[in-house]
Amino acid sequence: MYVVLNAATAEGTSGNSFYGLAIGMTVMTGAFAVGDISGGAFNPAVALGICILGISDWGNIWIYLLANFAAGALAAVIFQMINPAIQITPIATDEPPYETPD
Repeated sequence: MYVVLNAATAEGTSGNSFYGLAIGMTVMTGAFAVGDISGGAFNPAVALGICILGISDWGNIWIYLLANFAAGALAAVIFQMINPAIQITPIATDEPPYETPD
């Protein structure tokens, strides 16, 4: 999650067209490093899938879900601490506000 936030949304990487490569290489590295331990359950959908397929016991799904959501929340907090918002107030323009057509 931290790589996704940094590569795709950070101000410093604006215009970067290599975010897909960064995210893909991170997932591949994770699969090689801990795939045998976790079954490669790096997101809740994969955790659900391995339980449906019988690769993991349904009693263990809470571990995968807790780890995924906790790691995502921690990554978001660290990203916000390292990359504070650059533009806090809207930029004033001469354009009228957008109105939804009827």
